[in-house]
Amino acid sequence: MERFAGLGEVAEALGVSITTLRRWGAEDRLMPEHTPGRRRRYDLDKLRPERFRAAKDAARKTIAYARVSSHDQKEDLERQKQVLELYCAPQGWTFEVVAAPGSGMTDNKKGLKKLLAAIIDGSVGRLVVAHKDRLLGFGAELVSQIGLDVVACRLKR
Repeated sequence: MERFAGLGEVAEALGVSITTLRRWGAEDRLMPEHTPGRRRRYDLDKLRPERFRAAKDAARKTIAYARVSSHDQKEDLERQKQVLELYCAPQGWTFEVVAAPGSGMTDNKKGLKKLLAAIIDGSVGRLVVAHKDRLLGFGAELVSQIGLDVVACRLKR
């Protein structure tokens, strides 16, 4: 017996966000049926969450990324790292803190290079930053466009 459901119900059943379902549709990973009104509907009898949550996804880690724009801001960098750790640990996430001190005008940032390499090789599933502008100074939206969840926790100053 076929049973069709909308985005919200299917997202909950699979344990993913509605945005992820839309992305999977755009990638042809999970194609919905469409009603005459062009609403997405998914056949619940055909859905298999394990098909869309590969072992690779389960192994993807969370990176907590701290960055300051000059070497003089070491105290702020340490504070960011502490806030990120205090944010990630209660979530139950397995995470690694990557810190990048230095000027935003140089491309010689070991922390940023390490982060980008991990994103490119597909081992990162979530990126947590103190502020979105700490990611690259600009361009934080570019990272979310490649399908990475970017979470910004707030620093109290």
